[in-house]
Amino acid sequence: MREICLDTETTGLKPQEGHRVIEIGAVELVNHIPTGRIYHVYINPERDVPAEAVKVHGITEEFLADKPKFAEIAQEFLDFIGDAPLVIHNAEFDRGFLNWELGMLNMPQIPQERCIDTLMIARRKFPMAQNSLDALCRRFGIDNSHRTLHGALLDAEILAEVYLELIGGRQIGLSLVAEDAAASAPAAAGASAASSAPRRRQRPAPLPPRLTEEDIRRHAAFVETLGDDAMWKKYGV
Repeated sequence: MREICLDTETTGLKPQEGHRVIEIGAVELVNHIPTGRIYHVYINPERDVPAEAVKVHGITEEFLADKPKFAEIAQEFLDFIGDAPLVIHNAEFDRGFLNWELGMLNMPQIPQERCIDTLMIARRKFPMAQNSLDALCRRFGIDNSHRTLHGALLDAEILAEVYLELIGGRQIGLSLVAEDAAASAPAAAGASAASSAPRRRQRPAPLPPRLTEEDIRRHAAFVETLGDDAMWKKYGV
């Protein structure tokens, strides 16, 4: 299953007031595991970037002056996200801006039902608690110390970690996918079936035996009562 964790930065809060998208960051997940594929672009909004917005994300009008306009990146953005569900924190904000931009170009828009809103998930799981991205990082022990300013790609990467915790934790998914991938990987040319099988991790030291000498003695005495045809005797157990 393919999903896209997505975030945007903008010049303001409402596209209806002329504000525009200036950065898109997206991270691909397959079976809840980041694949390493990302989409990241800065966008020239063709307008000024208010000082209040710069304080949030640090992206200035001067920096964006030579960046592509949204019309120039719209198709490659749509190609990257494909038809995958979009995981977004406070989805209506980002979806609203992206649909405004796409609508101006008469391009396909993002329906609400396609979005997985992690803010809504967090509010259901932790009612009455703070559920900002930073608050969820603190709750789940996710290191976001490098997040001094908002940034679309950085926030999408952090969101991927938060999302995996919200749906049940990272370790379970990592284990299952790793085993599935190993089991389905084709054997190298000339390799034996045994060499292509998934390797099981070994303990650095075996666990100590739990049976006592008395347990072993009693088991042997019990087996003797079963007669010569007992399965225990046939297999030398």
